[in-house]
Amino acid sequence: MKKTSLNNRIKSKQAVIRFSTLFITVYSLGFFLTGCGGTNANSPGASNQPASGNTIKIISSFPLTGSAVGQSQTMVNGIKQALDETNSAACDGKLKIEYESLDDATAATGKWDAAREAENANKAVADPNVVAYIGTYNSGAAKIAIPILNQANLVMVSPANTAVGLTKAGGEPGEPEKYYPNGKRNYARVVPADDLQGSAAANWAKSLGAKKVYILDDQEVYGKGLADVFKATSKKIGLQVLGHEGIDPKATDYKALMNKVKALNPDMIYFGGITQNNAGQLIKDMRNVGMTADKVKFMSPDGTYEQALIDAAGKDAEGVLATFGGVPPKQLTGAGKTWYDSYKKKYNIEPEAYAAYGYEAARVVINTINKVCKNDRVAIRDAVLGTKNYQGILGTWSFDANGDTSLTAMSGNTVKNNKWEFVTVLDAKAK
Repeated sequence: MKKTSLNNRIKSKQAVIRFSTLFITVYSLGFFLTGCGGTNANSPGASNQPASGNTIKIISSFPLTGSAVGQSQTMVNGIKQALDETNSAACDGKLKIEYESLDDATAATGKWDAAREAENANKAVADPNVVAYIGTYNSGAAKIAIPILNQANLVMVSPANTAVGLTKAGGEPGEPEKYYPNGKRNYARVVPADDLQGSAAANWAKSLGAKKVYILDDQEVYGKGLADVFKATSKKIGLQVLGHEGIDPKATDYKALMNKVKALNPDMIYFGGITQNNAGQLIKDMRNVGMTADKVKFMSPDGTYEQALIDAAGKDAEGVLATFGGVPPKQLTGAGKTWYDSYKKKYNIEPEAYAAYGYEAARVVINTINKVCKNDRVAIRDAVLGTKNYQGILGTWSFDANGDTSLTAMSGNTVKNNKWEFVTVLDAKAK
């Protein structure tokens, strides 16, 4: 009897679980379809029903909690600046543009969070007024958002994502197709991808006299992808790669790791990762074990090219090198210089690296809205992806078939007297 009773209870629980799972699936599907105006987003030409009134909406999603807030706020400022210049209107005032800035980070993580990013993307999808999504900052977050937005034909323009696999092969298996379940591209970015930045970094390292490098990464999509490209390029151009490993971003210190690296006598450590994954502590411990700035250089990508890295590393940040998938705001010329001066006057602060890219992403979206002049996600998506010979503050550029920018200019920067300083323009294809 006990055994039979136990089996019955088990079967009963299994039935409840199956019913609960079915209910959640049906409920979620119903919610998703309602959020998409009742149209199956996978069907050809799927789009939201037009929202009532003459208001459309742009949403952005960046980490506004944790040390990335400085970089994120500068992108939000750029978006607001673009909207202010057009009085938040389009089509001769016939359409009003609303803007909402969402936070994809949490206090618990201190950086972007997958669940929060999914929540933001679903919120955008469910609002029929939303016609564009500007973000994300982190490439890992983009992997979460793109498929959600894709099924609703909602265009996404990133000012900062650089992971190769988001738009083309070269990353994980199944990339990039797995991010586009409806078969149509809905994602574009106004910055060059990591296959260019990682290569440029390795070439710069060689030009600086590096011969032996040790590679670290933070085990995230962005960081590991860059480290892998840096490694592959290093081998091609004759740099000796002493080792490559991922770090624990939550470790309290890296002294043991740095003593191991020191014993191999490198002249450079390359870290593929972001500030928020303990880059500052890596630099401190590197210096603490005796790998001084005059003997061993530290280079990292644009995920650390922010004031937050200097704040985290303190005095040990002096001499640190960083690549950036573009040129710093202060180095822009022409329309870029005009924008730079306007930004400083408006916000009374020096723009961080991605401010110009936030502005450019917003201007591309606004430009497209002015062409389409209606709440039509499909039409706006297609028009954004079809951007050609756009004359912006970054120069004249186009999106290719993958959604990548035709811009390839990059820069090398260093920390001097507690500030980032531009060093040189970099060539990703140099030999």
